[in-house]
Amino acid sequence: QVQLVESGGGLVQPGGSLRLACAASGRTFSGYFRAWFRQAPGKEREFVAAINRSGETTYYADSVKGRFTISRDSDKNTVYLQMNILKPEDTAVYYCAAGDPSSPYLYRNYRHWGQGTQVTVSS
Repeated sequence: QVQLVESGGGLVQPGGSLRLACAASGRTFSGYFRAWFRQAPGKEREFVAAINRSGETTYYADSVKGRFTISRDSDKNTVYLQMNILKPEDTAVYYCAAGDPSSPYLYRNYRHWGQGTQVTVSS
């Protein structure tokens, strides 16, 4: 069974930082693109960041450029999202995804998903 297990969400003050992690099961996940999406209440799922199979190329939404960093562990099975200078508008459920997308920005291109982890940015 394929599983993506997320951790690191929580409550943080504006300007603070969180580091999300997503561990993938199976021995074939090193061959996939990995990505983070988020979804706030009443809004569509939104692309946040992605990283390619080798970890050499990254992609970011304009709203998080300069604040968020995506990376992969050396074994390629764990992906991280370092989130700095968090804003209230970053509040959402964050989902880890894996797949072989034609475009890394479209959530429909990813086959495997984590359960989501809540990130709340508030004073």
